[in-house]
Amino acid sequence: MLTLLRLIAGVNTLVLRIGRQMAWVALALMVVVILTQVVFRYVLNNALAWPDEAARFLMLWMAGLVAPSAMRWNGFVAIDMLPTALPRKLGLGLTLTLLVLSLIVLVIAIGHGYSHAFGFGGKFDSSSLKLPLEWLGLESVKVKLRYMYMSLFACIVLLISVTIEMILRTLVSLIDPDAELPSDDALPFSMEAE
Repeated sequence: MLTLLRLIAGVNTLVLRIGRQMAWVALALMVVVILTQVVFRYVLNNALAWPDEAARFLMLWMAGLVAPSAMRWNGFVAIDMLPTALPRKLGLGLTLTLLVLSLIVLVIAIGHGYSHAFGFGGKFDSSSLKLPLEWLGLESVKVKLRYMYMSLFACIVLLISVTIEMILRTLVSLIDPDAELPSDDALPFSMEAE
């Protein structure tokens, strides 16, 4: 079980690290897009149609790529008084139960994320986002909404992977309290001091 945990932790570390870097890029682009809209709307008095939707697109991807790291680092808002107040094994058992329930919800959600991205809703075009191919002498192409909705699907898949890792960590801690668990990646500086 420890070998499986090390494998999943290693894959998660790599994938989540890449996701966080992509999220920073999305955040930076979102700021540029919003500032562009501010300049056009308030300085040039000529609001653009696409920046609002582009910023929403980037925000969804940013959140979808960062949320699994936040979950892995216990960065979500949680009431953890009860598991920490209970005896160690009982607290780990409660944590394991909650993680399994989370996994069940995520497995159900993956179907919704998939159908939203690749089903009926994903077939529609964006109302304002286009690939400006006219610069290349081609006709511009509207962006499909599925590329925005895929952020939900990607987030759920990554959350499932992180939840499985956390379940394995909890099981290993229950079975062998002295086992050396793999690192869960570098924590943000504010959390390391705790």
